[in-house]
Amino acid sequence: MSNARATHLSRRGILAAGGALGLGAALAACGDDDAKSGGSDKETAAAKSGPWTFKDDRGTTAKADKVPANIVSFIGVAAALHDYGIESKGVFGPTKLKDGKADVQAGDLDISKVTIIGNEWGQFNIEKYAALSPDVLITTMFDSAGTLWYVPEESKKKILAVGAPTVGISVYDIQLPTPLGRMLELAKSLGADTTSSTITAAKKRFEDAAARLRAAAKAKPDIKVLAGSASQDIFYVSGSNLSADLEYYKALGVNFVEPAAAALKASGGWFENLSWENVDKYGADVIMMDNRTSAIQPADITEGTWKKLPAVKAGQVIARNPEPILSYAKCAPLLEDLAKAIENAKKVS
Repeated sequence: MSNARATHLSRRGILAAGGALGLGAALAACGDDDAKSGGSDKETAAAKSGPWTFKDDRGTTAKADKVPANIVSFIGVAAALHDYGIESKGVFGPTKLKDGKADVQAGDLDISKVTIIGNEWGQFNIEKYAALSPDVLITTMFDSAGTLWYVPEESKKKILAVGAPTVGISVYDIQLPTPLGRMLELAKSLGADTTSSTITAAKKRFEDAAARLRAAAKAKPDIKVLAGSASQDIFYVSGSNLSADLEYYKALGVNFVEPAAAALKASGGWFENLSWENVDKYGADVIMMDNRTSAIQPADITEGTWKKLPAVKAGQVIARNPEPILSYAKCAPLLEDLAKAIENAKKVS
Protein backbone atom coordinates (compact mmCIF):
# COMPACT_ATOMS: atom_id res chain seq x y z
CA MET A 1 0.00 0.00 0.00
CA SER A 2 1.38 3.39 -0.98
CA ASN A 3 1.91 6.13 1.56
CA ALA A 4 -0.66 8.23 -0.27
CA ARG A 5 -3.26 5.50 -0.02
CA ALA A 6 -2.42 4.88 3.62
CA THR A 7 -2.87 8.56 4.40
CA HIS A 8 -6.18 8.56 2.56
CA LEU A 9 -7.37 5.60 4.59
CA SER A 10 -6.37 7.40 7.75
CA ARG A 11 -8.72 10.21 6.79
CA ARG A 12 -11.41 7.64 5.91
CA GLY A 13 -11.00 6.16 9.38
CA ILE A 14 -11.38 9.58 10.91
CA LEU A 15 -14.67 10.13 9.13
CA ALA A 16 -16.05 6.64 9.66
CA ALA A 17 -15.49 6.83 13.40
CA GLY A 18 -16.28 10.50 13.78
CA GLY A 19 -12.63 11.03 14.66
CA ALA A 20 -10.89 14.28 15.59
CA LEU A 21 -9.28 16.01 12.59
CA GLY A 22 -8.95 18.24 12.22
CA LEU A 23 -0.71 29.50 -3.42
CA GLY A 24 -0.96 31.47 -6.38
CA ALA A 25 -3.63 30.72 -8.97
CA ALA A 26 -4.25 31.41 -12.62
CA LEU A 27 -7.63 33.13 -12.71
CA ALA A 28 -9.92 33.41 -15.67
CA ALA A 29 -9.67 36.43 -17.92
CA CYS A 30 -8.78 38.72 -15.01
CA GLY A 31 -6.37 41.20 -16.58
CA ASP A 32 -4.04 43.43 -14.60
CA ASP A 33 -6.02 46.49 -15.56
CA ASP A 34 -9.23 45.05 -14.16
CA ALA A 35 -7.46 44.01 -10.98
CA LYS A 36 -6.07 47.50 -10.49
CA SER A 37 -9.40 49.14 -11.17
CA GLY A 38 -11.20 46.90 -8.67
CA GLY A 39 -14.06 46.76 -11.17
CA SER A 40 -15.72 43.49 -10.32
CA ASP A 41 -18.44 43.99 -12.95
CA LYS A 42 -15.86 44.13 -15.74
CA GLU A 43 -14.02 41.15 -14.25
CA THR A 44 -17.17 39.07 -14.11
CA ALA A 45 -18.26 40.01 -17.64
CA ALA A 46 -14.82 39.18 -19.02
CA ALA A 47 -14.72 35.89 -17.18
CA LYS A 48 -18.11 34.79 -18.47
CA SER A 49 -17.29 35.63 -22.09
CA GLY A 50 -13.87 34.03 -22.37
CA PRO A 51 -11.89 30.87 -21.60
CA TRP A 52 -11.54 29.80 -17.97
CA THR A 53 -8.50 28.42 -16.20
CA PHE A 54 -7.68 27.79 -12.56
CA LYS A 55 -4.46 26.33 -11.14
CA ASP A 56 -5.35 24.21 -8.14
CA ASP A 57 -3.29 23.07 -5.16
CA ARG A 58 -1.97 20.00 -6.98
CA GLY A 59 -0.39 22.35 -9.47
CA THR A 60 -2.94 21.16 -12.04
CA THR A 61 -4.56 23.75 -14.29
CA ALA A 62 -8.24 23.15 -14.95
CA LYS A 63 -9.38 24.57 -18.28
CA ALA A 64 -12.70 25.21 -20.01
CA ASP A 65 -13.90 27.19 -23.02
CA LYS A 66 -16.04 29.31 -20.72
CA VAL A 67 -16.58 29.83 -17.01
CA PRO A 68 -18.15 26.64 -15.60
CA ALA A 69 -21.90 26.83 -15.11
CA ASN A 70 -22.60 23.18 -14.28
CA ILE A 71 -20.54 22.86 -11.12
CA VAL A 72 -20.38 19.63 -9.14
CA SER A 73 -18.64 19.88 -5.78
CA PHE A 74 -18.11 18.33 -2.40
CA ILE A 75 -20.85 19.57 -0.10
CA GLY A 76 -18.56 21.75 2.02
CA VAL A 77 -17.15 23.38 -1.10
CA ALA A 78 -20.67 23.93 -2.44
CA ALA A 79 -21.61 25.62 0.85
CA ALA A 80 -18.57 27.90 0.67
CA LEU A 81 -19.17 28.85 -2.96
CA HIS A 82 -22.83 29.50 -2.12
CA ASP A 83 -21.70 32.12 0.38
CA TYR A 84 -19.93 33.81 -2.52
CA GLY A 85 -22.94 33.65 -4.82
CA ILE A 86 -21.72 30.70 -6.88
CA GLU A 87 -24.12 27.77 -7.02
CA SER A 88 -23.34 24.10 -7.53
CA LYS A 89 -25.66 21.97 -9.62
CA GLY A 90 -24.64 18.70 -8.00
CA VAL A 91 -23.04 17.78 -4.68
CA PHE A 92 -21.47 14.77 -3.01
CA GLY A 93 -20.60 14.09 0.60
CA PRO A 94 -22.75 14.39 3.77
CA THR A 95 -25.68 16.49 2.54
CA LYS A 96 -29.02 15.19 3.80
CA LEU A 97 -29.85 13.69 7.19
CA LYS A 98 -32.24 10.79 7.65
CA ASP A 99 -34.99 13.23 8.64
CA GLY A 100 -34.50 15.12 5.38
CA LYS A 101 -32.83 18.13 6.96
CA ALA A 102 -29.52 19.50 5.77
CA ASP A 103 -26.28 18.17 7.22
CA VAL A 104 -24.12 20.64 9.15
CA GLN A 105 -21.63 20.57 6.29
CA ALA A 106 -24.23 22.02 3.92
CA GLY A 107 -24.10 25.42 5.60
CA ASP A 108 -26.78 27.72 4.20
CA LEU A 109 -27.17 25.72 1.00
CA ASP A 110 -30.74 24.84 0.01
CA ILE A 111 -30.23 21.13 -0.54
CA SER A 112 -33.59 20.82 -2.30
CA LYS A 113 -32.10 22.74 -5.21
CA VAL A 114 -29.10 20.49 -5.85
CA THR A 115 -28.71 16.99 -7.23
CA ILE A 116 -27.18 14.73 -4.60
CA ILE A 117 -24.92 12.23 -6.34
CA GLY A 118 -23.58 10.73 -3.12
CA ASN A 119 -24.55 11.24 0.52
CA GLU A 120 -22.04 8.96 2.25
CA TRP A 121 -18.43 7.87 1.95
CA GLY A 122 -17.98 5.72 -1.15
CA GLN A 123 -21.20 6.91 -2.76
CA PHE A 124 -20.83 8.66 -6.11
CA ASN A 125 -23.51 8.02 -8.73
CA ILE A 126 -21.63 8.33 -12.00
CA GLU A 127 -24.83 8.22 -14.07
CA LYS A 128 -26.29 11.17 -12.18
CA TYR A 129 -22.98 12.96 -12.42
CA ALA A 130 -22.75 12.51 -16.19
CA ALA A 131 -26.38 13.56 -16.63
CA LEU A 132 -25.53 16.95 -15.14
CA SER A 133 -23.08 17.59 -18.00
CA PRO A 134 -20.54 18.85 -15.47
CA ASP A 135 -18.16 21.62 -16.45
CA VAL A 136 -15.96 21.10 -13.38
CA LEU A 137 -15.68 18.92 -10.28
CA ILE A 138 -14.37 20.65 -7.14
CA THR A 139 -13.39 19.23 -3.78
CA THR A 140 -10.87 19.54 -0.97
CA MET A 141 -7.72 17.50 -0.29
CA PHE A 142 -6.58 16.11 3.07
CA ASP A 143 -3.21 14.64 2.17
CA SER A 144 0.03 15.58 0.46
CA ALA A 145 -0.65 13.26 -2.47
CA GLY A 146 -3.53 15.35 -3.80
CA THR A 147 -6.25 12.76 -3.19
CA LEU A 148 -9.62 14.28 -4.08
CA TRP A 149 -11.80 14.14 -0.96
CA TYR A 150 -14.90 11.95 -1.25
CA VAL A 151 -14.11 10.98 -4.85
CA PRO A 152 -14.01 7.17 -4.57
CA GLU A 153 -10.65 5.77 -5.63
CA GLU A 154 -12.29 2.65 -7.05
CA SER A 155 -14.41 4.64 -9.50
CA LYS A 156 -12.12 7.61 -10.03
CA LYS A 157 -11.17 6.61 -13.58
CA LYS A 158 -14.82 6.39 -14.63
CA ILE A 159 -15.57 9.73 -12.98
CA LEU A 160 -12.69 11.43 -14.77
CA ALA A 161 -13.75 9.79 -18.04
CA VAL A 162 -16.90 11.92 -17.98
CA GLY A 163 -14.56 14.68 -19.10
CA ALA A 164 -14.97 17.50 -16.60
CA PRO A 165 -11.75 19.01 -15.25
CA THR A 166 -11.15 18.66 -11.51
CA VAL A 167 -10.06 21.21 -8.93
CA GLY A 168 -8.60 20.34 -5.54
CA ILE A 169 -8.22 22.86 -2.71
CA SER A 170 -5.76 21.68 -0.06
CA VAL A 171 -6.61 21.83 3.63
CA TYR A 172 -3.68 19.63 4.63
CA ASP A 173 -0.96 20.83 7.00
CA ILE A 174 -1.59 24.53 6.38
CA GLN A 175 -3.22 27.29 8.38
CA LEU A 176 -6.85 28.18 7.78
CA PRO A 177 -6.32 31.57 6.07
CA THR A 178 -4.57 29.84 3.15
CA PRO A 179 -7.46 27.63 1.98
CA LEU A 180 -9.87 30.47 2.77
CA GLY A 181 -7.94 32.68 0.39
CA ARG A 182 -7.78 29.97 -2.22
CA MET A 183 -11.53 29.38 -2.09
CA LEU A 184 -12.08 33.11 -2.52
CA GLU A 185 -9.78 33.08 -5.57
CA LEU A 186 -11.69 30.12 -6.99
CA ALA A 187 -15.02 31.86 -6.43
CA LYS A 188 -13.68 34.98 -8.15
CA SER A 189 -12.59 32.93 -11.16
CA LEU A 190 -16.12 31.50 -11.32
CA GLY A 191 -17.64 35.00 -11.47
CA ALA A 192 -18.11 36.01 -7.83
CA ASP A 193 -17.99 39.70 -6.96
CA THR A 194 -15.29 39.42 -4.32
CA THR A 195 -15.34 43.17 -3.70
CA SER A 196 -18.96 43.15 -2.55
CA SER A 197 -19.81 44.70 0.79
CA THR A 198 -21.05 41.34 2.08
CA ILE A 199 -17.79 39.53 1.38
CA THR A 200 -15.69 42.47 2.56
CA ALA A 201 -17.61 42.55 5.84
CA ALA A 202 -17.28 38.79 6.31
CA LYS A 203 -13.52 38.96 5.80
CA LYS A 204 -13.26 41.85 8.26
CA ARG A 205 -15.27 39.86 10.80
CA PHE A 206 -12.88 36.93 10.38
CA GLU A 207 -9.85 39.16 10.89
CA ASP A 208 -11.42 40.70 13.98
CA ALA A 209 -12.24 37.25 15.33
CA ALA A 210 -8.63 36.18 14.83
CA ALA A 211 -7.44 39.22 16.77
CA ARG A 212 -9.91 38.43 19.54
CA LEU A 213 -8.76 34.81 19.75
CA ARG A 214 -5.12 35.88 19.86
CA ALA A 215 -5.91 38.29 22.70
CA ALA A 216 -7.91 35.68 24.62
CA ALA A 217 -5.12 33.11 24.33
CA LYS A 218 -2.54 35.67 25.44
CA ALA A 219 -4.64 36.70 28.43
CA LYS A 220 -5.18 33.09 29.55
CA PRO A 221 -2.15 31.09 28.40
CA ASP A 222 -2.74 28.40 31.04
CA ILE A 223 -6.13 27.39 29.62
CA LYS A 224 -5.66 24.01 27.93
CA VAL A 225 -7.86 23.16 24.96
CA LEU A 226 -8.50 19.60 23.79
CA ALA A 227 -9.91 18.77 20.36
CA GLY A 228 -11.90 15.57 20.57
CA SER A 229 -14.37 13.36 18.77
CA ALA A 230 -16.59 10.57 20.06
CA SER A 231 -17.52 7.20 18.65
CA GLN A 232 -19.18 4.27 20.36
CA ASP A 233 -15.96 2.59 21.44
CA ILE A 234 -13.25 5.21 21.03
CA PHE A 235 -12.55 8.78 22.04
CA TYR A 236 -10.21 10.53 19.62
CA VAL A 237 -7.83 13.26 20.74
CA SER A 238 -6.56 15.33 17.84
CA GLY A 239 -3.05 16.64 17.50
CA SER A 240 -2.86 20.29 16.50
CA ASN A 241 -0.78 19.59 13.40
CA LEU A 242 -2.17 18.76 9.94
CA SER A 243 -5.66 20.24 10.52
CA ALA A 244 -6.00 23.72 9.01
CA ASP A 245 -8.18 25.08 11.80
CA LEU A 246 -6.13 23.76 14.72
CA GLU A 247 -2.84 24.80 13.15
CA TYR A 248 -4.17 28.34 12.84
CA TYR A 249 -5.57 28.48 16.35
CA LYS A 250 -2.22 27.24 17.67
CA ALA A 251 -0.44 29.96 15.68
CA LEU A 252 -2.73 32.48 17.38
CA GLY A 253 -1.54 31.22 20.75
CA VAL A 254 -4.13 28.64 21.80
CA ASN A 255 -2.63 26.13 24.25
CA PHE A 256 -3.64 22.72 22.89
CA VAL A 257 -3.40 19.34 24.54
CA GLU A 258 -0.84 17.52 22.37
CA PRO A 259 -0.72 13.72 22.19
CA ALA A 260 2.80 12.35 21.86
CA ALA A 261 4.07 11.71 18.34
CA ALA A 262 4.18 7.97 19.01
CA ALA A 263 0.50 7.99 19.98
CA LEU A 264 -0.40 9.82 16.76
CA LYS A 265 1.64 7.57 14.49
CA ALA A 266 -1.04 4.94 13.87
CA SER A 267 -3.34 7.57 12.33
CA GLY A 268 -0.67 9.22 10.21
CA GLY A 269 -0.32 12.03 12.70
CA TRP A 270 -3.97 13.04 13.03
CA PHE A 271 -5.20 11.71 16.38
CA GLU A 272 -4.72 9.37 19.32
CA ASN A 273 -7.26 6.64 20.08
CA LEU A 274 -8.39 6.39 23.69
CA SER A 275 -10.77 3.91 25.24
CA TRP A 276 -13.57 5.52 27.21
CA GLU A 277 -11.97 4.21 30.39
CA ASN A 278 -8.93 6.38 29.59
CA VAL A 279 -10.76 9.48 28.39
CA ASP A 280 -9.35 11.35 31.37
CA LYS A 281 -5.74 10.78 30.24
CA TYR A 282 -5.28 14.47 29.46
CA GLY A 283 -6.24 17.42 31.58
CA ALA A 284 -8.23 20.05 29.68
CA ASP A 285 -10.09 23.22 30.57
CA VAL A 286 -11.99 23.55 27.30
CA ILE A 287 -13.01 20.67 25.03
CA MET A 288 -13.83 21.21 21.35
CA MET A 289 -16.02 18.35 20.09
CA ASP A 290 -16.51 17.21 16.49
CA ASN A 291 -19.96 18.42 15.44
CA ARG A 292 -20.26 16.36 12.26
CA THR A 293 -23.04 13.81 12.04
CA SER A 294 -20.47 11.01 11.84
CA ALA A 295 -19.57 11.68 15.49
CA ILE A 296 -21.55 11.16 18.68
CA GLN A 297 -22.53 14.55 20.05
CA PRO A 298 -21.74 15.56 23.66
CA ALA A 299 -25.38 15.52 24.76
CA ASP A 300 -25.62 11.88 23.65
CA ILE A 301 -22.47 10.60 25.36
CA THR A 302 -23.49 8.33 28.22
CA GLU A 303 -20.05 7.24 29.40
CA GLY A 304 -19.53 8.01 33.08
CA THR A 305 -15.87 8.84 32.55
CA TRP A 306 -16.89 11.58 30.13
CA LYS A 307 -19.39 13.11 32.51
CA LYS A 308 -16.75 13.25 35.25
CA LEU A 309 -14.29 15.28 33.18
CA PRO A 310 -13.72 18.68 34.85
CA ALA A 311 -14.34 20.59 31.61
CA VAL A 312 -17.60 18.72 31.05
CA LYS A 313 -18.78 19.32 34.62
CA ALA A 314 -17.90 23.02 34.22
CA GLY A 315 -19.89 23.29 30.99
CA GLN A 316 -16.76 24.21 29.05
CA VAL A 317 -17.46 22.14 25.94
CA ILE A 318 -17.93 23.74 22.52
CA ALA A 319 -18.47 22.49 18.98
CA ARG A 320 -15.81 22.13 16.33
CA ASN A 321 -16.20 21.31 12.64
CA PRO A 322 -13.03 19.45 11.56
CA GLU A 323 -14.01 20.25 7.96
CA PRO A 324 -14.69 24.00 8.12
CA ILE A 325 -16.80 25.50 5.37
CA LEU A 326 -14.19 27.62 3.61
CA SER A 327 -15.90 30.99 3.52
CA TYR A 328 -15.09 33.89 5.81
CA ALA A 329 -18.74 34.06 6.87
CA LYS A 330 -18.65 30.48 8.13
CA CYS A 331 -15.17 30.52 9.68
CA ALA A 332 -15.45 33.78 11.63
CA PRO A 333 -17.95 32.29 14.15
CA LEU A 334 -15.60 29.35 14.77
CA LEU A 335 -12.89 31.73 15.99
CA GLU A 336 -15.40 33.81 17.93
CA ASP A 337 -16.77 30.76 19.74
CA LEU A 338 -13.32 29.55 20.73
CA ALA A 339 -12.27 33.02 21.85
CA LYS A 340 -15.41 33.32 23.99
CA ALA A 341 -14.83 29.88 25.50
CA ILE A 342 -11.27 30.78 26.50
CA GLU A 343 -12.31 34.22 27.78
CA ASN A 344 -14.94 32.67 30.04
CA ALA A 345 -13.10 29.47 30.96
CA LYS A 346 -12.21 28.61 34.52
CA LYS A 347 -9.01 26.70 35.17
CA VAL A 348 -10.28 23.21 36.01
CA SER A 349 -7.48 20.92 34.87
